[in-house]
Amino acid sequence: VQLQASGGGLVQAGGSLRLSCAASGRTFNNYSMSWIRQAPGKEREFVATILRYSGITYYADSVKGRFTISRDNAKNTVYLQMNTLKPEDTAVFYCAAVMAESSRDIMRNPSIYNYWGKGTLVTVSS
Repeated sequence: VQLQASGGGLVQAGGSLRLSCAASGRTFNNYSMSWIRQAPGKEREFVATILRYSGITYYADSVKGRFTISRDNAKNTVYLQMNTLKPEDTAVFYCAAVMAESSRDIMRNPSIYNYWGKGTLVTVSS
């Protein structure tokens, strides 16, 4: 599966953005999808997951209550609605896919994902 993320940009603190990740192929619903971000000089950080089939979602504690992950299998797209953005949310956001589902502790590990998009930059100004 090929992934293309979009929707990043510059926003003031407290603002909102919605990221999209479009997937190619006809088996999108067989993949659990996640958003993972990487801030300058930092390691990749799990943000959110939406499991295949069940639609169960997991979030990092740092974004819980502010971000919402969703998917539209008819459009082969996963979304990340980001509200109440903070300067510390500044990062390149990547969408990632894996043909599996598991616990939050497993899904938050970036190394399990087989497919990655190129990322979209989110910059939050203070």
